[in-house]
Amino acid sequence: MNESCVRGGTPARPGTSAPPGHVLISEKWRGTQVAQALSGKVRLVFEEAMGLTDFQLSDRMCLLFITESDQVTGSDYKRRLVRFRKKSAANSLVLVELTPLSEQYFADVQAFVVLDLGMAIVPVSGQAEAALVIAHLVADEGKSPGTNPFSPSRGAAGSGDAAVLDCVTHIPGIGRVKALALLERFPSLHALSTASDEQLAIAVGRGAAASVRAFFTQRTGP
Repeated sequence: MNESCVRGGTPARPGTSAPPGHVLISEKWRGTQVAQALSGKVRLVFEEAMGLTDFQLSDRMCLLFITESDQVTGSDYKRRLVRFRKKSAANSLVLVELTPLSEQYFADVQAFVVLDLGMAIVPVSGQAEAALVIAHLVADEGKSPGTNPFSPSRGAAGSGDAAVLDCVTHIPGIGRVKALALLERFPSLHALSTASDEQLAIAVGRGAAASVRAFFTQRTGP
């Protein structure tokens, strides 16, 4: 297992990673909705020694999942994020559960992850949508092995990746055509979330630009 994905920098299974089409998943997720949803889409390998990482893909992309409970209770998720960032390589992604209960905390979480830590973040409505994102990433591995479609350094060629496109089309008022236009100019969620209002307006107009800005700052839409 990649050193970037484990507690204290000590690999649980040195030199190994999930085989293609598989996902290493922390034992703590066994029996949960995300595990059940993934089981019908990919092969799961449960591991007890995953450290800070919740999910690891065969290309060694490491994922951390911040739940609704983490945000509402004000647990040590920020400390976990800092440690995850220190241990993780470029191929890392933070999934954040965005619900009516947790949406008031999202802007703070997003600013901390994207601006302070420089990592990519994907809001999901729950564990079922998290499973969908993970499954898309696994499916995309065969197309571009070892790459992260959510990375700040992702090139324009990544604009067609299904997981990124799906996320952008979830923005209220942004359909597939505008999503593709945005991803042509801003090829990653990081680039899109940090774009200025003027840059967004040039790509899709001021009305749609306002929707994008709201999605990445307060996500008040449905």
